[in-house]
Amino acid sequence: MPIVGPSISSLSASAPLSEPVWTAEARAGLAALEPRFAAIEGRAGPIPWRRRPRGFAGLLRCICGQMISNAAAEAIWKRLSALPGALEPASFLQLDDAALCGVAGLSRPKAAHARSLARACLDGSLDFAAIAALDDAGAVARIAAVKGLGPWTASIYLLFAEDRADIFPPGDVALAAGAQHLLDLPARPASPALVELARAWSPWRGMAARLLWHHWRWATGRAAGEA
Repeated sequence: MPIVGPSISSLSASAPLSEPVWTAEARAGLAALEPRFAAIEGRAGPIPWRRRPRGFAGLLRCICGQMISNAAAEAIWKRLSALPGALEPASFLQLDDAALCGVAGLSRPKAAHARSLARACLDGSLDFAAIAALDDAGAVARIAAVKGLGPWTASIYLLFAEDRADIFPPGDVALAAGAQHLLDLPARPASPALVELARAWSPWRGMAARLLWHHWRWATGRAAGEA
């Protein structure tokens, strides 16, 4: 499971981006469902809206963030994205482990997962236009079917590359920590319990996730724009 929530991709704009039109309704809806969400931005400041690119590069960045800290993921991503050809599936497959693991710092399993992603993009089994047309459950399942991706990676991609409103990444420890702190829970909820808790925040679970990450950054003393 990921140790922390997602960090800012170097492929994202360096300045905060404009939010989707649904976010005002999402904030109001969440405040009605759980009033403590309404106070987060008053304490922590406005959410710096971040996006990742759609397609291969966006999912590749998600692979970098699996099961490691934000700082480590960002360092790996900077090295990986600087490799010539790394952001296109066909040329990515030409990179050997000396480049991917030795230079960029990917683990060998993650390098294998990234190659599976590249092959899926090239053979058409992962069609991003088709994914965009699927409902949330179908899109998560389609992406997670690629070896090495899984529901967390799929959810992070859909949340940050497609701005989906009701995606809640399972197994994210920072979300669990943020929920415990915000809601004054006696213990950090395990993944199934947190997923069940988040059902009450539908159809705005994507905004709930962003607010919880934002709250946890504030609670741990990091600036809003930090990874």
